[in-house]
Amino acid sequence: MPLAERERIGLDLGRLARLWRARLDERLAPLGLTQAKWVILLHLDRCGGTLPQRELVIRVGVEGPTLVRVLDGLERRGLIERRDCPSDRRSKIVTLTPAAAPLIARIAAIAGTLREEALAGLDDEALAACHAALRRMTLNLESGPLEPGGPS
Repeated sequence: MPLAERERIGLDLGRLARLWRARLDERLAPLGLTQAKWVILLHLDRCGGTLPQRELVIRVGVEGPTLVRVLDGLERRGLIERRDCPSDRRSKIVTLTPAAAPLIARIAAIAGTLREEALAGLDDEALAACHAALRRMTLNLESGPLEPGGPS
């Protein structure tokens, strides 16, 4: 791959991620879901429906007070419950309610349709190679020191 293309990979990945999220946001807006809300619901669903609030902060990548405001809205809609952690009363456990299941199923269906649109024209071999490359880049960055101001 020519150097110019290697230098663009970070920009292209960032653009793809922003575009994918923006398209999903557009499609989920009629369900009354902002990105902050659907991301939390999906993280909870993928983790068996229950996570400590501190873990949710890390997984979602937002500040604690921001997460609390979004959780307040989800709780008002009856989609989650927060309870005191039995081993640490200062901590909260966030749990999906049964009312969240149909909404999460709709999110998954809408996200699945978007995923198929995004992956159109890519065969299994191309997707496997892409996935392997993305995993390798992720491992490379997770294992190395973070240096501010470096190239993308």
